[in-house]
Amino acid sequence: MKDNICVTRKTTESYMTVKLDAASLAADYRKKIKTHAPFFSHMIEHIAWRSGITIETDFSLDEYKLDHVIYEDLGITLGKALRAFVWENRADGATGYGDGIGIIDEARALCAISFEERAYISFTSDVAVPTTTEAVLSEDLETFLEGICQGAQCTLHIHIESGKNGHHIWEAVFRSLGIALGRALYRDPARKNRSAGVAGAVNFTIE
Repeated sequence: MKDNICVTRKTTESYMTVKLDAASLAADYRKKIKTHAPFFSHMIEHIAWRSGITIETDFSLDEYKLDHVIYEDLGITLGKALRAFVWENRADGATGYGDGIGIIDEARALCAISFEERAYISFTSDVAVPTTTEAVLSEDLETFLEGICQGAQCTLHIHIESGKNGHHIWEAVFRSLGIALGRALYRDPARKNRSAGVAGAVNFTIE
């Protein structure tokens, strides 16, 4: 059983580090989430709180301070850490799939995730999502979610059912993701050595 995962991603543009601790949610877990935008940190906080996993993030950029790079690269790095956790704990019954409903006041969002080495994201909404919330572009938050999908090689479906307030809409989204991840990373003794899909582990031979 492996509770702690640390992934570092280094490119010529950025240096990203994500640490996961599934043993417990640290009392000071908020302080471990470091991003450039308070609202973005708040969204990661929701993932940690609802999944019960301490998420520690840190980053640095090279010459160009580009928001898009932060959201995309940090998402990819978190995805890599989540993928590593699932596969490192498969022998101990890591479920590898889960779903969740996130609500706050008028806002409601649904999320389902499955770690099957298939990178696909569906992000849909029945309501208009504000272009910007708390000085953060919605397209950047979507880019972060896309990064998670790419890094984790997972299938991720998110659907916003209702909401009027942008802050609430995004809170519902990230709450639902946290719940889904908590279920996907749960280690069920009855599922030891099983994968999320019946195809099992994916292996390629290159000659």
